Amino acid sequence: MMAAAADGLGSIAIDATQLNMSVTDPTAWATAMNNLGMVPVGLPGQQLVSDSICVPGFDPGLNMMTGITPINPMIPGLGLVPPPPPTEVAVVKEIIHCKSCTLFPQNPNLPPPSTRERPPGCKTVFVGGLPENATEEIIQEVFEQCGDITAIRKSKKNFCHIRFAEEFMVDKAIYLSGYRMRLGSSTDKKDSGRLHVDFAQARDDFYEWECKQRMRAREERHRRKLEEDRLRPPSPPPIMHYSEHEAALLAEKLKDDSKFSEAITVLLSWIERGEVNRRSANHFYSMVQSANSHVRRLMNEKATHEQEMEEAKENFKNALTGILTQFEQIVAVFNASTRQKAWDHFSKAQRKNIDIWRKHSEELRNAQSEQLMGIRREEEMEMSDDENCDSPTKKMRVDESALAAQAYALKEENDSLRWQLDAYRNEVELLKQEKEQLFRTEENLTNDQQVQFLQQTMQGMQQQLLTIQEELNNKKSELEQAKEEQSHTQALLKVLQEQLKGTKELVETNGHSHEDTNEINVLTVALVNQDRENNTEKRSQGLKSEKEALLIGIISTFLHVHPFGANIEYLWSYMQQLDSKISANEIEMLLMRLPRMFKQEFTGVGATLEKRWKLCAFEGIKTT
Repeated sequence: MMAAAADGLGSIAIDATQLNMSVTDPTAWATAMNNLGMVPVGLPGQQLVSDSICVPGFDPGLNMMTGITPINPMIPGLGLVPPPPPTEVAVVKEIIHCKSCTLFPQNPNLPPPSTRERPPGCKTVFVGGLPENATEEIIQEVFEQCGDITAIRKSKKNFCHIRFAEEFMVDKAIYLSGYRMRLGSSTDKKDSGRLHVDFAQARDDFYEWECKQRMRAREERHRRKLEEDRLRPPSPPPIMHYSEHEAALLAEKLKDDSKFSEAITVLLSWIERGEVNRRSANHFYSMVQSANSHVRRLMNEKATHEQEMEEAKENFKNALTGILTQFEQIVAVFNASTRQKAWDHFSKAQRKNIDIWRKHSEELRNAQSEQLMGIRREEEMEMSDDENCDSPTKKMRVDESALAAQAYALKEENDSLRWQLDAYRNEVELLKQEKEQLFRTEENLTNDQQVQFLQQTMQGMQQQLLTIQEELNNKKSELEQAKEEQSHTQALLKVLQEQLKGTKELVETNGHSHEDTNEINVLTVALVNQDRENNTEKRSQGLKSEKEALLIGIISTFLHVHPFGANIEYLWSYMQQLDSKISANEIEMLLMRLPRMFKQEFTGVGATLEKRWKLCAFEGIKTT
């Protein structure tokens, strides 16, 4: 179709004046399109591009009468390049008039011209199919409508390369691809050609694109760094170096509740740095003492918070109790409504609603009662734990009365004054030591320190020797008892062996009767029982001290209360509350020494095997 249009151009000889026809004459427009070999649309409608956005230099009176809505240009302010239309609507382009040439669009039924893949940062286009007589001025006149042209490189043949100032101008130039260009009103074939505009790959464009990408990457890194700096938590304040002046200021800060947390971090850093020496030891001791005094303030604060929590719990429990009572009343109302006296007077829908409400209220009532019971169970468990954990060393709670509170406040004030007095004493001692150290050399100080260290080590070694000697004496006594028991058992074995030999001889000779053998067995049993009694008598020696008598009395009463017995750990945990220095081994040795009062029984099987001690002193009384 485009070839037929090109042939028709040479014979018809259309000039610019013949194409300036009225837009209201669709018959003349259809005749002109038929002469050019193009199929006319033939339906009147709005103009393709409005007058307000047409490019200067184009003929504003030239429009196409179609039934298609106007196609807006791709870039605002330029009526040359419309945006890509929908796929179901065919692209209809206009005839473009310039001073030196005229551009005729291709048949809208033909597919659009193909283009290569767009290179990154492309600002250069390849223009092929130019007329042979087209000059660089004509090319610039046509393509400068798309934007500012920075360079035109024209070859000797009918193509050239055009570089624009911006990337979006390339899209406008691509829009001209497919147009047939005719120079003036000439019919010569050298003055006409079909334009093919495509993306071109240029090194300058790629270099500029890379520079922009690097600049954007730098800007992005800078932006991220600023964002990280903004979101980064502030660094901790620097800690000053130790000096006597700073130590005095820090001691005052430690006494202030609002500045205590800041001051304690400084004190910790000084101690970790190794600022504690002979000169500053008393200063640090007073500061540590101030930190210790803060413990009491914290405990008082904790006690007040605990009291507030208990009050809040009590208020919550009371409120919950009131809610539960109201729930009970509501449920009672529903139950009364469901009785036959009142139930018969309600309608079916009313009965249904009342039944639903009653069930819902009962569920809520049960949930509230379970929650209240859970709170009461927790309180009972806490009370039982308090009763089990009662000990003489338990702290006394502060009385809620005004007198007790006043006494407690006076005590706290007295403690604080005493701590201040200790701090002043330490400072006075420090001044005395500094005066004494003026007259003493460093050698004397080191010698005194070494002597004190040696004395401390000697005292520690002496204490260790004493403990070792006590352990050695205990081991010797136990060894002697074991030797005596071994010798006694050996003697018993010899006696039993001789008796066995005698019985064998009697059996062989059959000289003795069955009564004699029974007498021998009775004799051996008597010997064994006598031996056991002797051992028990040895074990149950007289009590060594009044402390053992007291322990036996306490243990016997404890085991009398526990008729099923108790293991040694349970007994030791009870005795340790009375005497913290007593050991489980000492209690067990005392129980073993008195077999007539206490006996040991085994309960359980395998891994559940347990040894229990029981009081057996009353069994002999019961039998008698």
